[in-house]
Amino acid sequence: MNSEETYDLEAYVKRIGYYGALEPTRPVLEALALRHACSIPFENLSVLQGKGIHLELEAIQQKLVTDRKGGYCFEQNSLALGVLQQIGFNARSMAGRVRLDSTRDVLPARTHLFVCVELEGEEWLFDVGVGGFTLTSPIRLVLDIEQETLHERRRIVHEEGRYFHQAWTGTTWVDVYEFTGEEMPFIDREVGNWWTSSSPKSKFSQRLNCAIALPNGERFGILNDRFTHRRGSEVLNQITITSAEHLLEILANQFGMEFPAGTRFGTGPQPWPTD
Repeated sequence: MNSEETYDLEAYVKRIGYYGALEPTRPVLEALALRHACSIPFENLSVLQGKGIHLELEAIQQKLVTDRKGGYCFEQNSLALGVLQQIGFNARSMAGRVRLDSTRDVLPARTHLFVCVELEGEEWLFDVGVGGFTLTSPIRLVLDIEQETLHERRRIVHEEGRYFHQAWTGTTWVDVYEFTGEEMPFIDREVGNWWTSSSPKSKFSQRLNCAIALPNGERFGILNDRFTHRRGSEVLNQITITSAEHLLEILANQFGMEFPAGTRFGTGPQPWPTD
């Protein structure tokens, strides 16, 4: 973010329903993580509509704050990074490789953006943009210590020369993403975002994905034509989305995103309803 550019903090905190202090303290960091994750959905709907993803401050603020839509990591964590820096946090961008659905013998593209915050003599991982595993509280960047969050237990391990951010599913630890500690400047975000939103090989071009955390420790998610309500790995309810109108209804009622009647996501033979 250009030093002369600023986000509308009043509009942002209203969007996420936070009305406390705006100062660089741990309670504020924790509150912003929870309220952001429970208010701004993770989604790739603009990609499926062929609209592209734009990372300029004005575009992110318009979409996620003013228009009350969601976005994926490059949008969510760019917004979070700018807001945290504006409040006065010592925050920087970090690069990662999402490992969900990938075994360690597969090398995913380095297309994940998250935030590192230096606070009270420690480093904290802040990440409001990793889908159904979005963090609802910051976690310390320390190794081999299990850390509780409102939703899932987390830990960071160092194996095979890499750091892995892991989540506990109730039966096993899963790799959420790996990282090396390298920062991700804006030009690298632009390159990664272009591939993620434009390549037909990108998962975001191939499937519909939407997720949001709930303040009671549960989550809502959509993957193609399946809506899931869960707590951790426990599925509380799951339904099949039967039509495009049904999808719009769920997006409005469960994720707080309103789209005009007749809106469709994608034009090809996707496994979610398009007609």
